[in-house]
Amino acid sequence: MGSVTVAVPVLNGGRRLAAALDAVRAQQIDHEVELLVCDSGSTDGSVQVARERGARVLEIERASFSHGATRNLLMAQAAGDHVAFLTQDAVPGSVTWLTTLLSGFAEADDVGLTFGPYRALPDAAAMTVRELSAWFGSLAPDGRPRIDRLTPAERVAPASTLLGARGFFTDANGAVAKAAWRDVPFRAIPYAEDQQLAVDMLRAGHAKVFVPAAAVEHSHEYSAVRRAQRCFDEWRALREIYGWVEPLSSTTLRDRVLVPARDDVRWARARGATHGSLAALAAHSVVHHAARTVGAALGSRHAAIPPRLRRRLSLESRATFPPLDRDNERGR
Repeated sequence: MGSVTVAVPVLNGGRRLAAALDAVRAQQIDHEVELLVCDSGSTDGSVQVARERGARVLEIERASFSHGATRNLLMAQAAGDHVAFLTQDAVPGSVTWLTTLLSGFAEADDVGLTFGPYRALPDAAAMTVRELSAWFGSLAPDGRPRIDRLTPAERVAPASTLLGARGFFTDANGAVAKAAWRDVPFRAIPYAEDQQLAVDMLRAGHAKVFVPAAAVEHSHEYSAVRRAQRCFDEWRALREIYGWVEPLSSTTLRDRVLVPARDDVRWARARGATHGSLAALAAHSVVHHAARTVGAALGSRHAAIPPRLRRRLSLESRATFPPLDRDNERGR
C-alpha cells in the first residue's frame, strides 16, 4: 500500500465535521495520512475547523460545486495513491477504519474501489436502523469482504443488470485507487456520482470490494416532505444510471409501505419496544415508507414532470437533469 489521502467535500459541516476529522486523525495506520478538504463556501467556520486539524483545504465557489466534478478535483489534488472519501457527517466507527477500508485493495490486483457500511446514529429512528442494517448486511451475509467484477460479456450488458448489490458503491465511506481513477474518473454529474463510478469501473474491468468491518456512523432523519424530495433525487439518479422506472400499483403500495411498516414494528418489538411506542412507530413508519414510495415513483418519471414542479420536488432544488445516457441502457 502506497500513500493515503482522506478527502472530504464540505459545506457548513457543523459539529459532525469536527467529529469526523478528529476520528480521521485518531486512525491507527502504518502510513502517513493526508487530510484533504474541499470547501464550497461554508459560512460556519468549517474551513477553520479543518485547518485546525491539519487539513489542506481547497476552496471553491458554491455555484461551481457538483458531486462528480468536485470529487475529481479532490482526486487530482490528493497526494495519496489511494483516496478514502467521507462526507462531512460520516464519522469513522473505529481507530482501524482506514486500515480496514484499504485492506480491500489487497483482495485482488484489479480492485479499483472499496467501501464500507453505514451504522445509524444512536438517536436514529427504528426504520433507519433497520434499513441500514438490512441493506449492508445483505451485501456480505457471512461478514467477509465481497468482491464484485464483471466478465467481458457482462461489461457490455445493459446497466440495468447491475442495479442493486453488484453496482452499489458509496463515496460517503469508500476508497478509490488513483491508478484506476486515472483510467475511469468520476463523471461530472450533480448526483449519484458514486453509483455511476461503480458502473463505469466495473465495465472498464476493475473490481470493487465491500469491506463490512470498515463502518462509519452516518444516517439522516427527514420530515415526510424532505424524505420524499430526497427519494425523488435518488430515484431520478437510478433512472439516469440504470434506466430503472419504479413500479406504481396497489401491489407496489402494499409491498413498499405496509410490508416494511409491519417489519419495522416486528423489529422493534423483538428489541423490547412497548405497546405504546409500537403504535407510534407504526404510524411513523407508514408515513416514512409512503413518502419514500411517492418520491421514488415521481423521481423515476422526472422527465414527464414540468421543470418548475421538478425544482419543488427535488431536495437539491434541481429543475434540470442530464439526459439518460443511452450507453447505460444498452451497455458499451
